[in-house]
Amino acid sequence: MSTITPHTAQPSRRDVLKTSAVAAGVLAGQLVVPQAVHAGGSELLRVGLIGCGGRGTGAAIQALSADPNAILVAMGDAFEDRLQSSLASLRRPRRATTQPAQAEAEPRWAAQVKVDPDHCFVGLDAYQKVIDSGVDVVLLASPPAFRPIHLNAAVAAGKHVFCEKPIAVDAPGVRSVLETAEEAQRKGLSLVSGFCWRYSLPERAIMRRIHDGAVGQVHTFYGTYNTGPLWMHPRQPQWTDLEWQLRNWLYFTWLSGDHIVEQCVHEIDKMAWVMNDRSPVCAWGTGGRQVRTDPAYGHIYDHFAVVYEWGDGVRGFIYCRQQAGCANDISNHIAGSAGMADIEGFRPRHVISSRESWRYEGPRNNMYQQEHDELFRSIRDGKPMNDGRFMANSTMIAILGRMAAYTGQSVSWEMAINSQESLVPRQLEWGPMPMPEVAMPGRTKLV
Repeated sequence: MSTITPHTAQPSRRDVLKTSAVAAGVLAGQLVVPQAVHAGGSELLRVGLIGCGGRGTGAAIQALSADPNAILVAMGDAFEDRLQSSLASLRRPRRATTQPAQAEAEPRWAAQVKVDPDHCFVGLDAYQKVIDSGVDVVLLASPPAFRPIHLNAAVAAGKHVFCEKPIAVDAPGVRSVLETAEEAQRKGLSLVSGFCWRYSLPERAIMRRIHDGAVGQVHTFYGTYNTGPLWMHPRQPQWTDLEWQLRNWLYFTWLSGDHIVEQCVHEIDKMAWVMNDRSPVCAWGTGGRQVRTDPAYGHIYDHFAVVYEWGDGVRGFIYCRQQAGCANDISNHIAGSAGMADIEGFRPRHVISSRESWRYEGPRNNMYQQEHDELFRSIRDGKPMNDGRFMANSTMIAILGRMAAYTGQSVSWEMAINSQESLVPRQLEWGPMPMPEVAMPGRTKLV
């Protein structure tokens, strides 16, 4: 049996999502930033990966690509097969062939993979073993339910962190992450989030213009994340309830937060960015489980439509769907008193239509790689960066939308951020674990 420490409920406070700069100012008298041990790039940075799925494997590749003197030395996952599959993918030996010219080139990062068998950790406690294995940087890519616990353990141990999005599935988890992010700042540790659009050059350029007043005073944000269905692993006879749910974590709210929190949070993060990371006053909306109704897909919804209000007539409209055979769209449209800004993900297209029209014509980067480039540069330069405030805010806005849709109520920010509903079980065992009921608006209660 493995035990997971539950989130601790915190006192009511709206100011939990104030800027990190303010927090730093309050703490200035006791802030201690250690000298960068790895400054200059000559010393090795030892990296540990927690969560060895596709996103974790990708994060490991990007971390190693970001710094030639970074080496992957430890890996952890709940399942042995996932860990070994990831490790094999990272190493990817040359393919045997009688024609040397046809040999598959060894990836440039393969030589940086130095994971010995005794540094392959399996089980629900694998995260702590990775953290305790002598690493300098930790990559957190397990299901979102575990992010607050894993992040807290990494920062407590003095590790720099790359933290995938979202950072929690409930309000207690968000509050925990906020406190951990402040601790990382006090310790002079870098904390970079997986909200990758913040690291996209076109997005940075258009957001800078919006904030400089290119469309006037913003009053409306429209965001869509309409896609087809994602992967699903059919249940095997030998799997316990917990193993089935962990292997299909997308489809369980306690693990993923539902797809408005796990996937559409990218569009919600862009909405928060447009609004200068101010928290909305309230949200209301709808959603349901219309097409993806088979119990094999857990109990989450397959569509949401949520309206966020900031006051003074400022509103954000978020639509997301995971249904097959439908038109897909990932885009953002920002209306202001002097014009419009349009961000279309599939084209891609970034334009502003106002008194002076503008179109992004600059370079386009790999935003996933950029996250790690900036993380490792901050470590080398001894200039810690901290995404804690905005990654918590954007995650909480997504959770607020889910709460509004699940309950059918208008939910205030105060009610949501101070919610005592903790979705993550106090204890996890490799045995029976009932599947929660599908949320029913008008009957599901706000906690």
